[in-house]
Formats: sequence, structure tokens, C-alpha cells
Amino acid sequence: MKEKTIDFILRATWQAVARMYNEEASKYDATMATGFTLLSIDKEKGTPSTTLGPKMGMEATSLTRTLKSLEDKGLIIRKKNPEDGRGVLVYLTEFGKEKRELSKNTVLKFNEVIKQNVANEKLQNFIEVSEIINDLIQEKKIF
Repeated sequence: MKEKTIDFILRATWQAVARMYNEEASKYDATMATGFTLLSIDKEKGTPSTTLGPKMGMEATSLTRTLKSLEDKGLIIRKKNPEDGRGVLVYLTEFGKEKRELSKNTVLKFNEVIKQNVANEKLQNFIEVSEIINDLIQEKKIF
């Protein structure tokens, strides 16, 4: 292909970002999914396990595996939801809060470096185009 398609650029960029985050996370015996999950859990009130999957765009089986791994590493604990006995709340342990902070700083550093290297107007255009693409997909206006 002489010209790269939009989906190729999006996919290649996301794969590069994911690879970068996984390389950084591996220094701390973690993965990008681990960091993303830690960032998605409310550090004070916990988060219902049923809201994590949709919030992260993750399938239930992948989320179950990730939560099991986080629990095995002592990063989270699961407790019955006191308001709904059928549900489970996921809480960060103190160790999980430390790793969450590390993940947060990693994401903030990525954002800062991008902002230092991309003009604000270009970044705003990128965000606007990304939102339009997401809306078109959500509204099923492409296929």
C-alpha cells in the first residue's frame, strides 16, 4: 500500500504504545493490563467488579484472569458488596495503592512527553478526530 490507511495508523500506534507500556511495566513485574486495572479501581471506595470490564473495554474472562493475578500478587482484595450480597467489590491493598501510583506516574509522564513534542492545536485536533471516529463506530455509521 502506497498510502497508510487510518485504521493501520491507529493500530500501529496503539501497538507501539502498548509495547512501550508493557516494557516499562515488566521492570516492576507487571503488565499494561495490570496498571490499567489498578488505575480503574477507586482507591478509597473500591469498585464493583461488574463495572470494571465495561469501564476498561475488557472481556469478562480476561478481567477475571487479571483480577486473579492482582489478587495473587497482593495488589487487590475482593469483598462481598454490603449493599448487594450477589456483587463483589474490588479494593486496592496498600501495596496495590503503591503500584497504582507508579502506574499513574507512568501515564502522566507519557502524556507530558507527548505534550512537549506536539503543538497544543495538533493535540486538540487529534483528540477531536479520535472522538469523531469513536462516535461513528458507536452509532454504527460505518458498517
